[in-house]
Amino acid sequence: MEIYSKSDVGLKRSTNQDYCMTGTFSDGTVWAVVCDGMGGAQGGSIASRVAAENISESLTSGYNGDMSPEGIRNLLQLSVEYANKAVFDMAIHVPGLDGMGTTVVCAVVKKKRAHIIHAGDSRAYICSDEGVRQITTDHSVVQQLVDIGEITREQARQHPRRNIITRALGTEPELRTDYNTVEFEDGASLVMCTDGLSNYITDDRLLDFVREYKSEELTDKLIEAAKELGGSDNITVAVIAD
Repeated sequence: MEIYSKSDVGLKRSTNQDYCMTGTFSDGTVWAVVCDGMGGAQGGSIASRVAAENISESLTSGYNGDMSPEGIRNLLQLSVEYANKAVFDMAIHVPGLDGMGTTVVCAVVKKKRAHIIHAGDSRAYICSDEGVRQITTDHSVVQQLVDIGEITREQARQHPRRNIITRALGTEPELRTDYNTVEFEDGASLVMCTDGLSNYITDDRLLDFVREYKSEELTDKLIEAAKELGGSDNITVAVIAD
């Protein structure tokens, strides 16, 4: 499997509060983590970086090739819990960082199966011959409105409260996460991104890009498209491809 990632400040922000890290284990298993910070320019940038670095450290130190699917799930949960504590403790003890936090979406892909954990509105999609499917469900105010049928998914993209999330890493002592696992078919791609991309790119358009472009060109083209459509936020995308 191959993995590619790119992050861009966008057109309207002066700093990039997104952070992304990726890696490959010795047995060919791959992982990626994407975070979108909040809490002012400094706090948001610090929260996303600290979260991604702590998750990376936990994954690389805790993973072994003999892990069962349940073991991978436990490793992901422990890694995110460790990162949540690190960000929360820093927010409490460092002046000026009170209230900072970050979204998180993290995946481990091993033996044709993707294991995904997330909190907030950064997303994971699986793209295959069967089409595109959003694996994660946003923890956000507009998603709640979509769930009860008050607005459509299309309306949610432009809703004035679309940036209000209901869960974030580092804002509370404990964090509730969602975990999903999905088959990683031959030729499939797992796309992980912040809302700087998902607010602009529809599912059908995402699938078009995945089918047309490969490797670094895919991440470049996705970010270019988000900027052409407005680029009002930082944009980060990671792709794991078979």
